[in-house]
Amino acid sequence: MTDLASTRPTGLPQPRVYKGVNWEGVKTLYLKEVRRFWKVGAQTVAAPVVTTLLYMLVFVVALKGARPPLHGTPFAEFVAPGLIMMAILNNAFANASSSLIQAKIMGTATDFLTPPLSPLELTIGFSLGAATRGIAVGLVTAICVLPFARLGVANIALILWFGLTASLLMGMLGVFAGLWAEKFDQLAAVQNFLIMPMTFLSGTFYLVDNLPEPFATISHWNPIFYMIDGFRAGFIGHAESNIWVGVAMSAVLTLLMSWACWAVFRSGWRLKS
Repeated sequence: MTDLASTRPTGLPQPRVYKGVNWEGVKTLYLKEVRRFWKVGAQTVAAPVVTTLLYMLVFVVALKGARPPLHGTPFAEFVAPGLIMMAILNNAFANASSSLIQAKIMGTATDFLTPPLSPLELTIGFSLGAATRGIAVGLVTAICVLPFARLGVANIALILWFGLTASLLMGMLGVFAGLWAEKFDQLAAVQNFLIMPMTFLSGTFYLVDNLPEPFATISHWNPIFYMIDGFRAGFIGHAESNIWVGVAMSAVLTLLMSWACWAVFRSGWRLKS
């Protein structure tokens, strides 16, 4: 008779080992983030679109004929890409930041800390989820502003590049804000006193070069200015800044933020301590 004791497993259960990236875990975290905002789509998708349409109503319809073309571009066509990018930036930031602060306050952070997800996989999951919300809102916004502005496509590569890098960058910035904030008031302060001023003071509604000094120079140090300017150039074919500076800056910032998010998830800052 076989000795059952000799066939009994010894030692504690070992965690499952993944060679390379745990793509199944990344996909699960990503789908969780997407379903989280899609479940309340009226709040996370429809509401930002309505806000953008109100901007279009005020700045374009109400002031029709009162604003001259900017660099030969009708004012409506100049403003629309900036509003679309603003919607992308704000919603990508909001998705990651709100997800993490809710997990901390409600005590559900173990849902993504306990599974075998590395810091890199957590970074990928949260940033892609945030980017998906930003791009989804941007697409719906673009469709809804068409009756107000005849948007053309001058360079599809610029539209895709700046739309993707901006959503990823703001999503990862949202990760930092969500980890740093201990209550919703602090998160709202970041959005109201940092994100919103940077988006509004980045040439969304005007030419930055028309600003008096030192504000024109300060605006050229605002990374969001280059994202909006490059994104707009993809539609109208004209940019205030050097497009290649914007491309390089967005690439470098995205890589730096990716490394920083990996580092904070690896340290467990504000999650495990």
